[in-house]
Amino acid sequence: MMTVDPAIARIVADPLWFPHRFDPGHDAVHFRRIDRAAQRRATFLTDDYLGVEPKPVVVRRADAMAARPPQAPLHFIFHSAYCCSTLLARAFDVDGVAMGLKEPVVLNDLIGWQHRGGTARQIAPVLDDALALLARPFGAREAVVIKPSNVVNGMAPAMLTMRPAARALLLHAPLRTYLGSIAKKGMWGRLWVRELLVKQLREGLHNFGFKSEDYLGQTDLQAGAIGWLAQHRLFAQMATQFGPERVRTLDSETLMADPRAAMTRLAGLFGLPLDAAAIDAIVAGPAFTRHSKFDGDFGAAARAEEARDAAVIHAEEIEKVAVWAEAVAASTGMSLVLPAPLFG
Repeated sequence: MMTVDPAIARIVADPLWFPHRFDPGHDAVHFRRIDRAAQRRATFLTDDYLGVEPKPVVVRRADAMAARPPQAPLHFIFHSAYCCSTLLARAFDVDGVAMGLKEPVVLNDLIGWQHRGGTARQIAPVLDDALALLARPFGAREAVVIKPSNVVNGMAPAMLTMRPAARALLLHAPLRTYLGSIAKKGMWGRLWVRELLVKQLREGLHNFGFKSEDYLGQTDLQAGAIGWLAQHRLFAQMATQFGPERVRTLDSETLMADPRAAMTRLAGLFGLPLDAAAIDAIVAGPAFTRHSKFDGDFGAAARAEEARDAAVIHAEEIEKVAVWAEAVAASTGMSLVLPAPLFG
């Protein structure tokens, strides 16, 4: 049996020592200490929001795992972006019940490694260990709900396979709402969808009959729509593969139309002890009433108004691209209605 350095054992036993980065060159995990309040404040668990840690504690992966990290029940919110996923991750930060982790970078490091040539055989055991380090309980009997970045979606089936007890919500925005979100962000939103498209092409998530040069001829919103279709098809495959007992699907408009009902069903899916009073408190609290990224007051009415404004300004482009995307889906026999709805 491997002898574990007591200092490493203390870090591995403490979830506030966060597994922030993974270095494949040295097979090492970079830990940084982040208290729960800081995690709550941060929009995402990235250096942009946490600040750069100049002196992370670097631990060999084998040493970290030899310390036998304690394990909490683990569940996921996989999403296609701009669909209230950060809101939901914040909603599942409930003392004594669960902690929501918002886009931990260690998972992005693994997908980046894959894009640079890392093989499934190399990455799979590291992904398994990363999940174990992320799933350390923040409190007695607390679950952990991870909301990965959507760039990690290609690894989502592997995560669910590695954790047979895990449940997942597959969350998306309706196509026209998604396109409106991209359009209202201007150049940065349009650049983001093209970057996502490049990453999806590397992962083989596109099979819509287009050649490489075809993507160059598409508009920015077409690139966004084809990326949305790729994620939608992946979600449909996952819902079918893992079944409704483990995986449910939901769109952001349905979530915001009846957040109490959605949270009640999600608590049941994740096996979390949230009674009606607790759910009422969550829905009346900051997760549902303040902006997930800018922290101003931002309830359901404000969200709907913002979406309407984007739809009006970019109405012609959004509608033309949406009709085009629907035709692309129909040509491949792809349904735009996901199986296993949360309200099914």
